[in-house]
Amino acid sequence: MANVATFIFSILFFISTASAATFEILNQCGYTVWAAASPGGGRRLNSGQSWTLNVPAGTSMARIWGRTNCNFDSSGRGRCETGDCTGGLQCTGWGQPPNTLAEYALNQFNNLDFYDISLVDGFNIPMEFSPTTSSCHRILCTADINGQCPNVLRAPGGCNNPCTVFKTNHTF
Repeated sequence: MANVATFIFSILFFISTASAATFEILNQCGYTVWAAASPGGGRRLNSGQSWTLNVPAGTSMARIWGRTNCNFDSSGRGRCETGDCTGGLQCTGWGQPPNTLAEYALNQFNNLDFYDISLVDGFNIPMEFSPTTSSCHRILCTADINGQCPNVLRAPGGCNNPCTVFKTNHTF
C-alpha cells in the first residue's frame, strides 16, 4: 500500500506580519492539480510544484481547494471535473462541488486567525493544512473517501456531501 503522505495536496500557512499571511500551496499528489483560491485566483500545479499566495490582513470567508481533470485553452477558459470555477483558470468565486476545502479567516475576533478543512462541498482530494507557528496545529483529511463513497453520493472525481445530493441543509 502506498504511503498516503505522498498523495496530499498541502497548504502551509505562514504568518508573515501582523497584517498579512502567506500560504504555500504544494501539490504532493501523484497527478496534476489546478489549485484555486478565493480570493487569489488559480494555478496549475504539476506533482511537486508549489504556489505562493500572499493574503491581506482581515481576509475572511476565504477558501483554497484543488481542482482535478481540468482542460484550459490559452486564454484560461475551460472546465474541471471537480472544483470548477465557472469555466476559468483564475477563480473569482467558489468552486463547484465536490471539492475538499481549506477555509481561513485572518485577524478576526481578538485578532485571531481561524482555519479548517471542510467537506461541506464534498471531497475530491486529500488535503493537509499546516501552520508554521508552534502554537497552531496541523489538520488533515487524508482518508480515501472517494474509495469508500456510497454510490448515491458518488460524482465523477469525487464524493458529494449528502446535503448537496438530497437538497437539504441539515447539520449532522
